[in-house]
Amino acid sequence: MTSPADDSALSLEVIEGTFDLARQGRTAPLGEMIDAGVPIDVQNPRGDTMLIVATYAEQTATVADLIHRGAALDVVNANGQTAVTCAVFRRNEELLRMLLDAGADQNAGMHTAAATADQFGLASMRAILDEYAAR
Repeated sequence: MTSPADDSALSLEVIEGTFDLARQGRTAPLGEMIDAGVPIDVQNPRGDTMLIVATYAEQTATVADLIHRGAALDVVNANGQTAVTCAVFRRNEELLRMLLDAGADQNAGMHTAAATADQFGLASMRAILDEYAAR
């Protein structure tokens, strides 16, 4: 993983721009930035990765592309959250299944996906997590 402090070649403006692309679901331009050398797992000051931001913003095509490109699935941000916990919180079954099918760890982070589902009374999300845990 690369944090802004670790990679002096990347300006904060470039990093913020890539996160905006991920948030907006602008998959093709984001891919061009990654192809041009922006590390796929670069983190913003909150510890988010582009995968976490795209998942929280429910950008399915962007999340799929980031997974395909090899984004780290279990990065934990400063709030103890992962892409999986974001999918659970947003109640997005498609993204949750996509991340779990790719091998994301539902127990990663300070707040596990199951704990997030339980805290917010998200029974359908908890059922999916239990289904995957039983495999």
